Amino acid sequence: MQGDESLSKENRGTLYVFLAALLYSIGGLCIKVIPWNGMSINGGRTAIALVVIGGYLWWVKHPLRWNRWVALGAVSVFGCNALFSVANKLTTAANTIVLQFTAPIFVMLITLLVFRRRPSRLDVITCAVVFGGVVFFFVDSLEVGGGLGNLLALLSGLAYAGVFLLNDLPDSDAISSVFWGDVLSAVTGLPFLLRETDFSSKAFISLVVLGVFQVAVAYILLTIGLKTTPPVTASLVSGIEPVLNPILVAVFYGENMGPMAVIGAAIVIGGVVIYNVCRAKQPKSNLLHTN
Repeated sequence: MQGDESLSKENRGTLYVFLAALLYSIGGLCIKVIPWNGMSINGGRTAIALVVIGGYLWWVKHPLRWNRWVALGAVSVFGCNALFSVANKLTTAANTIVLQFTAPIFVMLITLLVFRRRPSRLDVITCAVVFGGVVFFFVDSLEVGGGLGNLLALLSGLAYAGVFLLNDLPDSDAISSVFWGDVLSAVTGLPFLLRETDFSSKAFISLVVLGVFQVAVAYILLTIGLKTTPPVTASLVSGIEPVLNPILVAVFYGENMGPMAVIGAAIVIGGVVIYNVCRAKQPKSNLLHTN
């Protein structure tokens, strides 16, 4: 009975992670339509997010914490947010998200090298399938050696891996790391934001959507989900984000996809669905042992 309850909590956690990924996926489109510098966008959206996250912390009566592990998590959150925003302005949304989605690879490497936990065979196979699908999805648009934007997007993948590991750090507090990471983003983005001149309604509405939903609500859902979802699982479940992100950009911004992208999308979605079905069928003891 206790094992069933634990599995149920993990399944709910996985759902929260999935919903967070859905909200993250609107980032590429909103960033594209705002005619600002990437740092300006990141500073503005995280300043808005701080109000929502601060209200959430007050509502759940969660004390804001600070220590070196919370700070390390905050740096990961800041890096993920800032690098993604800047990279989106320097290269295509497709390039940015496919390179950021190297995160599951980094999660497995960090889990193995730092925490000495070997990923399960299912994790490794699914990671290969999903990553292969993402590469296939963007085969028409990914520029080989695409310059600074691609490099920053790859580094954002490393930072994103740190976000998935927020709860695995000793004496950590994921939501506090998110709050302080957003403080760092807002402070560093303010000088850039003050230089902007185009404050049209489209830009302002897009910024509010980013701050409230793509940053604040998404991170709140993710931190809740990570309490019961292993980091490798969470990073793989988030595979829906690199599919939806450029699809939204293609439909509403005009960065078109080819037929190869449709096949890649099917691979990613199919891989994530099969992965979760297989995990649901595994005995609880196996899940504990392999994660």
